Amino acid sequence: MILKASQRGGGQDLAVHLMRMDDNEHVKLHELRGFASDNLKGAFKEAEAISQGTKCQQYLFSLSLSPPEDARVSVEDFENTIGRIEDRLGLKDQPRAIVFHEKEGRRHAHCVWSRIDADTMTAKQMSFYKTKLMSVSRDLYLEHGWKMPRGLENAAERNPTNFTLAEWQQAKRQGMDPRWLKTALQDCWKRSDNQTSFEGALQDRGFFLAKGDKRGFVVLDHQGEVYSLPKMLDLKTKEVRGRLGDGDKLKSVDQTKAVIGERMTSSIRRHVDESRQEFQRRATAIAQKKAEMTEAHRKARADAEGRQAVQWEAETRERAARLPTGLRGLWHRITGQYQEVRLSNELEAKDTALRHSQERQQLIDAQRNERAVLQFDFKQLRSAQAKQLLELREDVGRYLKFTRPKDQSQTLARDVSLGLRLER
Repeated sequence: MILKASQRGGGQDLAVHLMRMDDNEHVKLHELRGFASDNLKGAFKEAEAISQGTKCQQYLFSLSLSPPEDARVSVEDFENTIGRIEDRLGLKDQPRAIVFHEKEGRRHAHCVWSRIDADTMTAKQMSFYKTKLMSVSRDLYLEHGWKMPRGLENAAERNPTNFTLAEWQQAKRQGMDPRWLKTALQDCWKRSDNQTSFEGALQDRGFFLAKGDKRGFVVLDHQGEVYSLPKMLDLKTKEVRGRLGDGDKLKSVDQTKAVIGERMTSSIRRHVDESRQEFQRRATAIAQKKAEMTEAHRKARADAEGRQAVQWEAETRERAARLPTGLRGLWHRITGQYQEVRLSNELEAKDTALRHSQERQQLIDAQRNERAVLQFDFKQLRSAQAKQLLELREDVGRYLKFTRPKDQSQTLARDVSLGLRLER
């Protein structure tokens, strides 16, 4: 189970993010402990108000718990893991909120604690929490028999195509898989040993090297989108300069965009757009199926919760009726029969709660199995699109590399001869 955490403020923004239904297929506020409010915004507002009596700005500790994609983790397992983490990080008995999310067939949880100890009006120290969480994460992979990510076994072997949220969003705006983007640029870096060979490798993939602000290196794609080279390579700027030099002779971003604009003909742009439109058409059909499935699944869960609520209320009334009142109730207390009935009721209530929990988990697992079939289709579509765009970008790269803007007749002839139009 991957555990990612951060200390933060901005409780209201976090509450909105955690309860977003447009970005998740299913959202459930599972628990609010230690708060007077019955909703997430109110709970985090309480935490913020208490923090005003301290100097703490990051009054929340936010944790995400993400099991492997195919794992079936029960609510109890999530709760036990959260309890273990509380003990390791010194957050036991602190007010907390637990939210479950499901997106693209994957289920994960978020737990947010208030760091403020109301008795001492001090913030809980979160020293070395990343190291402690990594230790817990390794233990969970071993205990459940999950395949452990290489980066978790050895930090030196972490996946080089991991990306930040900003990198993901930037790549998605351009209609590409961010993993492919990083892989492509890192492959160009491995194939080169100086600036000239690196620029050639980049242009083979449809990228251009340029000089960014503050003497940094950036890469532009054929649409003029700018990417930080050190970030894409997961290297320090000093390491990049060690191979490429100071970059003083490189064109600026604006100059490079002008070059790309001169070489990109309407025909080339049309081929790229056609590929994206075909992907969008097919993706829209799958998205429609996803929306219909999500609506049906939400209704099924709501109906199940309604039935369980009715059952719980009926059984609670039945258990309450077993407890005698008046003189008979007094006699039962004297003879000890009252405690026996009460204990029997408590055990029965626990059995009902367990049965309801198991029913909810069975429904969730069945729906996730159904959702996995649709997700497989979408992954296949993404893979085919990535392969298609890769081939197209390589063609665009070769075209841009050899195009000379001064000779427009050769430009048009080469555009026809490359045969870039996608097969349908």
